[in-house]
Amino acid sequence: MEQRTFGRLGRAASVVGLGTWQLGADWGDVSETDARAVLEESAAAGVTFYDTADVYGDGRSEKVVGRFLAAHPDAGLTVATKMGRRMEQVPGNYTAENFRAWLDRSRANLGVDRIDLVQLHCPPSEVIDDDATYDALDALVADGVIAAYGVSVETCAQALSAIARPGVASVQIILNAFRLKPLDEVLPAAAAAGVGVIARVPLASGLLSGRYDATTVFAADDHRTYNRDGSAFDVGETFSGVEYEVGVAAAAAFATLVRATLGPEVTAAQAAIAWCGQQPGVSTVIPGARNVAQAHANATAGDLGPLPTEFLDGVRDLYDTRLRDAIHPRW
Repeated sequence: MEQRTFGRLGRAASVVGLGTWQLGADWGDVSETDARAVLEESAAAGVTFYDTADVYGDGRSEKVVGRFLAAHPDAGLTVATKMGRRMEQVPGNYTAENFRAWLDRSRANLGVDRIDLVQLHCPPSEVIDDDATYDALDALVADGVIAAYGVSVETCAQALSAIARPGVASVQIILNAFRLKPLDEVLPAAAAAGVGVIARVPLASGLLSGRYDATTVFAADDHRTYNRDGSAFDVGETFSGVEYEVGVAAAAAFATLVRATLGPEVTAAQAAIAWCGQQPGVSTVIPGARNVAQAHANATAGDLGPLPTEFLDGVRDLYDTRLRDAIHPRW
C-alpha cells in the first residue's frame, strides 16, 4: 500500500489507516480476539496508521491497540490517540494539568513512554483558538510525552484555525462523498502549511457501503440510533449529518454511480474510501472495521488506481443536487 509522508509528523502513514472506535465495543459487541484479528489483518494488508482515543471503550481500544503494538515493535506502525472527551466539554477543562493526566493514562493503556501523535478530540472552538492550548502541547513535546500533536475537528473553520498554528502536525476531519466542504479550503491550506489530514467517517457511518435501507434497524446502543438528533455529540458524526432517509437514497445513487463507472468488481465502500484517499492533501483515511473481511476490503481500497473523471464528476453532482444545501452551511 502507498505510504505517504505525514506532514510535520515526519513519518510515513498508509493511505488507508484504521479507525478503532468499533474495537472499543462502544456500539456493538467486539471481542478482544476479534479486535486483535482486525488489527492483524490490517497490518498484513499494509496498514501502518492506527487511530484510537482514550474514550473508546473507556480505554479498551487503547489497550487492545497497545498490546498489538507491543507484538510488532519493528513494523513501523504509527498510533494516534485523542484526548479531551473524558470531561465536560467546557474550555476550562482543557488545562495543562489535565492534558498530562489524560496522557499519563493513555501512555499506560498503550504501553509506551511517548505517544506518536495526540489529537485534541473535537474540543470547543475556544480551545482551538487559545494560545494557551498550544503552549501546553508544545511543553508536552519538549518533555517527550508526545512526539507531535494535532486537532480533531467538527467544522472547516476549526480546521483552518488549527492549521494556522505552527506546531500542529495534523487535523482530523470528516471527509466523504456526503461531506465535500473540506475540499474548498481545508485541504489546500493544510497542504500549503505541511499539515497532515486524517479523513474520518469515510463511509458516512456505513451509509456509503450501500448495505442499509429505509427498514434497517440499528441497536439501541449504536450511535446511529441514539445520536441521530445530536443529543450525545455533534450530529455531524452520525451519517455525516445527513437525514437517514435522504442518506439512504443518496447512497443508492452512489452505488449506481460506482457500478456504472468503476465496474462490479469495486464495492461502494471501496470506492468511497479510495475517493477520500485520492483527494489532494489527504494523508490517510481511517475507516473502521468490525471483522477481518471488512478490514481486508477496506485496505484494498488503497490499491485502486486513479479514479476516472466520470466517477469524480458524479460524486460532485450527487452532492450538489442532493446534499449541499443541507450540509455545506453547517460544517
